[in-house]
Amino acid sequence: MSAVPVVADVSYDALLDDPYPIFRRVRDTAPAVFVAAANLTLVTRFDDIMTIERDPATYSSDNPASLVNKVMGPTFMRKDGAEHAVGRKAIEPSFRPGTIKEHWAPKFAEICEGLIDSLIEAGEADLFPALAAPMASLSLMEMIGFKGMPWETLALWSQSLIDGAGNYSRDAEIERKAMEAGAGIDAAIEAVLDHHRAHPNPSILSSMVNADPPMPIEGIRANIKVIIGGGLNEPRDAILTLTLGLLSNPTQKKSVLDKPELWPNAFEEAVRWISPIGMYPRRVTRATDLSGVTLAEGLQIGLCVGAANRDDRRFADPDRFDVFRPRQSHLAFGAGAHFCAGTWVSRQTVGRIVVPMLFERLANLRLRDDAPPLLRGWVFRGPVSLPVRWDA
Repeated sequence: MSAVPVVADVSYDALLDDPYPIFRRVRDTAPAVFVAAANLTLVTRFDDIMTIERDPATYSSDNPASLVNKVMGPTFMRKDGAEHAVGRKAIEPSFRPGTIKEHWAPKFAEICEGLIDSLIEAGEADLFPALAAPMASLSLMEMIGFKGMPWETLALWSQSLIDGAGNYSRDAEIERKAMEAGAGIDAAIEAVLDHHRAHPNPSILSSMVNADPPMPIEGIRANIKVIIGGGLNEPRDAILTLTLGLLSNPTQKKSVLDKPELWPNAFEEAVRWISPIGMYPRRVTRATDLSGVTLAEGLQIGLCVGAANRDDRRFADPDRFDVFRPRQSHLAFGAGAHFCAGTWVSRQTVGRIVVPMLFERLANLRLRDDAPPLLRGWVFRGPVSLPVRWDA
């Protein structure tokens, strides 16, 4: 067994700009590597992350030092065993496949139609602010059970929270904005709780307050924050990533448009290629060996699924977007007991509603040669600007 090696010559900006060359270097160095710029030990290999996710006793989600706990509070995502199961069960009614198909899908389709209606005549737009961000925000607002709120407010809260949860550079202004967002969310929850208690419905807040037993207010606040963080940026970025992948590969785009049964494959490939949620933490509860590297008790590690989903030990030509890739499981939605509760919502919203409708209704949709896409992030990653044109 050997000690955890250190990579000290990588800047934090380099991680934000394009983490994949760094991920490749870290993957090839050791099973676990301390990356000084991130102030965190990263696990980047697919098989090692699967090993960790199968052993919650050794690699715990319960991590008091986690930035998620600091920014959002003690969410069920940072608990294991029975505590995690109770929190997850409280929101389960809102995420049932039947509820998604029969209740949420029609609402999401209506939101998407309205947003695209407002775009058609313009002939060009940046799809981040014009479609993906409002679509994800308005849809999540419906699911949570918030009322009368501008989509920009929820989007700002989400970005502030995920910036705070990924604030490994310890930036004070990022922390301040995250805490401010948390206070706003607490107030928004308080404003609608009585309504959801009195009128049970498929919303997440209704599921929480009408669970048996009802979720305590501290749990409601923390868990709504983690849902706003991951539940907005993940579908937003997946919409843009899937669109970018197809627009950058005209032959693949034609195949998907000619054969709609390929849409699910295209969605899964998009979130493997650029995983919207690229890293999440675990705590080592006892000294252990991970594929020949010694991890000390109490060590915080980051499971870097954005790197694992491009592990060439598992995926051939992993940096390439390829809707015809042989089907293999990926880690974009995590694994094990913490497999993302919103997976089926994202698959339905992104892969069956928004992106298919976008290509169907915006004729000759294409990238702009004079304004290339801009991608950013490593803990959370996706296009932050996707300028396009179409035939109005």
